[in-house]
Amino acid sequence: MNGNSTRPQANPPPSGIYVPVPTFFAQESHPSYNPTTPPLDLQTQSAHSLFLVRGGIKGLVLLGSTGEAIFTSDSERTELIASQRKTLDDAGYKDRPIIAGTATQRIDEAVEMIKQSKEAGAEFAMVLGPGYFAPSTGQTGIQKWFEAVADQAVLPVMIYHYPGVTNNLYIAPSTFEKLAAHPNIVGTKLSHGIIDDQTLIAASPKIDHSHFSVFTGLGQNLLPVLAIGGVAAIDGLAGIFPRLVVRLFNLFNESLEKGISKEDMRAMRDLQFRICEGEKLVARWGVVGVKEACARVWGMGGKGGGRLPLAGGFEEGEGEWKKWEGIFSGLRELEERFKAEGKEG
Repeated sequence: MNGNSTRPQANPPPSGIYVPVPTFFAQESHPSYNPTTPPLDLQTQSAHSLFLVRGGIKGLVLLGSTGEAIFTSDSERTELIASQRKTLDDAGYKDRPIIAGTATQRIDEAVEMIKQSKEAGAEFAMVLGPGYFAPSTGQTGIQKWFEAVADQAVLPVMIYHYPGVTNNLYIAPSTFEKLAAHPNIVGTKLSHGIIDDQTLIAASPKIDHSHFSVFTGLGQNLLPVLAIGGVAAIDGLAGIFPRLVVRLFNLFNESLEKGISKEDMRAMRDLQFRICEGEKLVARWGVVGVKEACARVWGMGGKGGGRLPLAGGFEEGEGEWKKWEGIFSGLRELEERFKAEGKEG
């Protein structure tokens, strides 16, 4: 299978809701501002990280797709990870892991990024599939590519399956069954809505699910994915309303423990509906929408997206936010109500 079959079995990240954190960049008032590559805004980054973990988020995914990993330099990656590890540790959240993303086609480069991420303070690596030659790439090639990375990686590896940013690269459930047997591959983030494939992975009797965790990358699928054996979500809307998504996760697990009642199911469906309403913005606008909402709802960061070509925010301008304003005002009220109840965080 691979050259590392005697390697000790690594453990997956702790179960819970994780956030693919946006990378915040400085605004025009910053003395070193550059319109094409604005510098990191670590003050806002840290404020956002603490906002999330105080809202019950189990850990942070830095430098994934939402984190604009492809627009950051190696030195910025190190600075970002190290700063957030220190922020969490200093605030008493040493138990909240950081998962660092990679987005490269080269095995050696992915391995080096993982090494740098560990040195900066990350505990896990989330590795995006190699999609440049996706139409010509067979399942055997995909399997061997991930195994080669995992063989050499100094952190436990999670497979990041996001066809939307990998030229529609397809990783079959049967390939996941093989990859899950690797001692250094500990889970996956599935950022697609193919529920039957998610079921064939999350419920597969051929996978040891104590060592391989399935996370949905779509909060709008959280309840169905939990029902089929998924662990939780790495979710964009949770970066804006952490308690909302954590509440659904907790309610499912608490009701499963005591026996799910009709009232529990109704409450879970209501929460999933509200999450789906908000996720429509994330699905449409991605990182641009997440940053816009963080700025407008909570005053964190600036409106207008990230680095080019994402700078500029909504193409339709102010009128676009008005389409979402009512939904997000309602979600903010719900988030603040959950905060007042004090069950998360």
